[in-house]
Amino acid sequence: MRNTNQDVKTIYRKDYVAPGYWVDTVEMGFDLHPQRTHVATRLHMRRNHDSAEKDLILFGEDIQLHQLRLNGVDLKRSAYQRNKERLIISNAPDTVVLEIETSIAADKNTTMSGLYVSNGNFFTQCEAEGFRKITYFPDRPDVMATYTVMLRADKKQFPVLLSNGNLIEQGDLGDGRHYAKWEDPFKKPSYLFALVAGKLVCQEEKYRLKSGRKVLLQVWVEEGNLDKTQHAMDSLKNSIRWDEERFGLELDLDRFMIVATSDFNMGAMENKGLNIFNTKYVLANSRTATDADYAGIESVVGHEYFHNWTGNRVTCRDWFQLSLKEGLTVFRDQEFSGDLVGNATGRAVKRIEDVRILRQHQFPEDAGPMSHPVRPDSYAEINNFYTVTVYEKGSEVVRMYYTLLGHEGFRKGMDLYFQRHDGQAVTCDDFRAAMADANGRDLSQFERWYSQAGTPRVKADGEYDAKRHVYRLKLSQACPATAGQDHKLPFHIPFAMGLLQQDGSEFALQLESGKAHPQAPRSIILELTQETQEFEFHHIEHEPTPSLLRNFSAPVILDFDYSDAQLAHLLAHDSDAFCRWEAGQRLAMRRLLKLVKSVQNGEALALDDMFVEALRKTLVDANLDPAFRELVMTLPSEVMLAEEMEIADPHSIHQARRFVRASLAQALKAEFLSVYQDHLTPGKYKPDAVSAGKRALKNCALSYLLEWSHESTYELAYTQYFEAENMTDKVAALSAMLHCSSALQPQYQARRAEVLQDFFDEFQHEALVIDKWFSLQACAPSTDVKQIRQLMKHKAFSLANPNRARSLIFAFCNANPAQFHAADGSAYELWGDAVIALNKLNPQVAARLARSLDRWTKYPVAQQEMMRAALQRVATTKGLSKDVAEIVNKALAMKTELCL
Repeated sequence: MRNTNQDVKTIYRKDYVAPGYWVDTVEMGFDLHPQRTHVATRLHMRRNHDSAEKDLILFGEDIQLHQLRLNGVDLKRSAYQRNKERLIISNAPDTVVLEIETSIAADKNTTMSGLYVSNGNFFTQCEAEGFRKITYFPDRPDVMATYTVMLRADKKQFPVLLSNGNLIEQGDLGDGRHYAKWEDPFKKPSYLFALVAGKLVCQEEKYRLKSGRKVLLQVWVEEGNLDKTQHAMDSLKNSIRWDEERFGLELDLDRFMIVATSDFNMGAMENKGLNIFNTKYVLANSRTATDADYAGIESVVGHEYFHNWTGNRVTCRDWFQLSLKEGLTVFRDQEFSGDLVGNATGRAVKRIEDVRILRQHQFPEDAGPMSHPVRPDSYAEINNFYTVTVYEKGSEVVRMYYTLLGHEGFRKGMDLYFQRHDGQAVTCDDFRAAMADANGRDLSQFERWYSQAGTPRVKADGEYDAKRHVYRLKLSQACPATAGQDHKLPFHIPFAMGLLQQDGSEFALQLESGKAHPQAPRSIILELTQETQEFEFHHIEHEPTPSLLRNFSAPVILDFDYSDAQLAHLLAHDSDAFCRWEAGQRLAMRRLLKLVKSVQNGEALALDDMFVEALRKTLVDANLDPAFRELVMTLPSEVMLAEEMEIADPHSIHQARRFVRASLAQALKAEFLSVYQDHLTPGKYKPDAVSAGKRALKNCALSYLLEWSHESTYELAYTQYFEAENMTDKVAALSAMLHCSSALQPQYQARRAEVLQDFFDEFQHEALVIDKWFSLQACAPSTDVKQIRQLMKHKAFSLANPNRARSLIFAFCNANPAQFHAADGSAYELWGDAVIALNKLNPQVAARLARSLDRWTKYPVAQQEMMRAALQRVATTKGLSKDVAEIVNKALAMKTELCL
């Protein structure tokens, strides 16, 4: 049932061939002008005698070629072949000096890939294949060279000129123009090239490294935003310090720069020494940023800085190895954020948050048309493979090394990895070999985590032998078929577990019989490597409650037939915070799915006292971290519930989840009111974990209180909104007013409208805050397609800005399932209109939105028909980019009832 708009060439990992020529040095000169930037490039190249590729192959797209010289001789048009994507020179000598002159209309580049203009300033984005939009080049990650870059521009219009590495010279040119010369002494692939020019200001600090060497740190922003840069600077310093202490890795350049732009396709980019960031992950003060924004900035700044070694100094041989840098660096930024909290509970909260993201986004990807291994085997457009599988699941794969090898073993593996491969472009197998060799471990089976797609399911069965005082645990693993992979071999799964006693303490775990060892560990890591394995635990004096998959030790789905009583016991006592939270989620999921069926059958809805009491105990337990309590009180999302159903029913899911929230609000209103009052954070705003945790629990309580339809609770949110002295509390109050079940009651509509207008009026000149304003409305259960179309006409909305498109259209399509799956299919038409419009402006962003219909086969036949029609409409659109074509064609290829 595939309807291809165009022939999309598929690239396969098995076809990798080393480049025919290496590049040793790159010299570039830019004469910057928005309408026509002139680029002169000189490449010193030499033949790679080990390659089967004999031609000199360069890539180039959307650029004008003016001159090409090889070893000082102008090449005539007949001396090379050129099409829209490549320039090929046959019979080139072994040693080549290639000079290329090109020009670019950067102001017309709406794709934000290559060199483009945003708000009058120049920026670049070269990962994955943007450098070929600047000049002709062997634009592939295994071609690494040193770069020297000269920038020339009008001094008044572009007073700041930045590129990679160290500034070695600058001055005036005498005609109102000036120049800056930059040198990057470390070999890098072209995707790490960066250039910034424009009217910018910076916060800068000198920082002393552990070795005693001083470096210059700069955060560049547009004028008027300097008061929002301190947190980014602090995060950068913390990142540098952490990488020195945790991994012994030091900043290698004399300076490190961060630049913020509001027009950016991604979160940030790790260009060597010149990181370019989406403003969302740089700008923050208490007036404009929430606790989540502060945490996001810290994480992303850390992520991009850590790439300096895991991605830049050692990079990936080809784009199939993308997780080599991204999965590893996500693991590093997760550990960084956890370590900065400074206590075990804070680390656990961070771990739970990361697992929630994986389950909500990556598990569905594993089960959908874009399912692919952590190391993909093929792609049509590499930009489509910057996925949660490559990043978040890739991080889980790295974490499993850490779990299997331990803290010291993992560090030994990292040290050997850098010792072997510094300055090289390598593969995931090279990383695995370093981990194995450094620890004397056979990790050959572990390779399957890279090569096999899908989410494994681990079925656990427990049996207690009272006569022998033995608890027997049987583990079985299986992985469902995915596109192109019908049969899966067993994975190497680290499975952490413990056994709880009746009083909540934990048994000592002994896998061997004989004398009891009271000092035996209370938590153990089993290694599941076969389809089925059994483990016996001795000296277990009574039937235990198993605590399984502790700290989420592997990215699997665990099947164990827990009783409600066992789950309540784990929720009350488990020392492993993840399993404690997981017990609460299982209790909630079990009830929610049952209630969904009741809604579908028109039956009366009821919530049992046992579940309510279990949550009451957690909510009021002052010994538990407030942030942890907030996580327990947050019900599984509607998206998660849909994934648990064979046929998803968004409207019944929404009704069932609303009922549970309203029931909890009614039963626990006194406790919620008490928690609200007890967790106020008066005084100067602090974004630290303790304060943020208190606000999170307080605002969770507020959101529940508004489900209890009463004037006093709506007044509580209204008052908090106007009295809030920080953005976290202001947004939480507005969100509660918009999202509660009573939001559309006539007596509250005037206040809702008043608060929305007030928010816009106060923050209309703060772009990131207005993104929140759009997003809050897009996600509100009462917001339908007509209102989204109306908001798209708002003076503050622009489809061309990725942040604004994401805040409204993406938020509606991905985070408001009940309205997105409206029975009349009107939202699918909106989706199609937006994808087609974005395809003309920015194919990368369009492809991301296209994925909102990935799981169309999960829905009833009537919905499937409308979604399939919407996909077909996009697939047959004239001029469809390969980015979008790959997504919609893979979606349409899914087997469904309609296609049989």
